[in-house]
Amino acid sequence: MKKFSFPLNTVLNYKDQVLDNLKSEHAQIVNKVVRQEQKVEELSDRRDDACARFKAEVSKGITVNVMREYETYITFMQKKILTEQGVLQKLQRKEEQKREEVVEARKEVVSIEKLKEKKLLQYNKEVLRSEELFIEEFVSNTTSVHGSR
Repeated sequence: MKKFSFPLNTVLNYKDQVLDNLKSEHAQIVNKVVRQEQKVEELSDRRDDACARFKAEVSKGITVNVMREYETYITFMQKKILTEQGVLQKLQRKEEQKREEVVEARKEVVSIEKLKEKKLLQYNKEVLRSEELFIEEFVSNTTSVHGSR
């Protein structure tokens, strides 16, 4: 009997490659999200440090110009944080979308793999059936040859 051949093997290989590429893209986006979260956290820490220094210096007594510098810096940092949080949100949406693409691609691969398993099982049953028929024919031919002597 001929060797098992799955006609959708090329499609399955292609879908596997697509899935691998999507996983790689997703991992890169997740990495960007993590780096952006760290950036936002670092900016928040810097702003918080400036606020703490400002309060400490105000309690000691500082000039109006120094106060304005602190306020300008803290306001600048707050705007920068908001901007970077916007970038983070865009990256998070992109990550979510890419994750959904990975899930869909995985579903496609799994469905083709299940079909392949089903076809292989069917093929193996046919091979077993044909081998059993061959053995029966062989036994009946051997019996009829030996029985006619």
